[in-house]
Amino acid sequence: MSGSDAEKKGKGVYREMRVAHIREREDSKYLEVMFLESARIYKLFKENPAYNETVRELWAALGKKCAVQVRCVAVESDVIEEVRAQT
Repeated sequence: MSGSDAEKKGKGVYREMRVAHIREREDSKYLEVMFLESARIYKLFKENPAYNETVRELWAALGKKCAVQVRCVAVESDVIEEVRAQT
């Protein structure tokens, strides 16, 4: 499978990042997340099956000021697919 095929199937790369800010608007279809390592505003869509768990991980990381492993739907995407606590 080529790199672009892998990205289309959600095989993005995990990046270690620290949460700087989380912004949620009631009428929005996604949560906005800012990380210290990137000027980009990332989106976590509410339709993501792991949305609630991911939101908890993000808030916990923000409170602890620790890094998380973030995987987006593609390498250059701003759409968060998964977040894992640092091990």
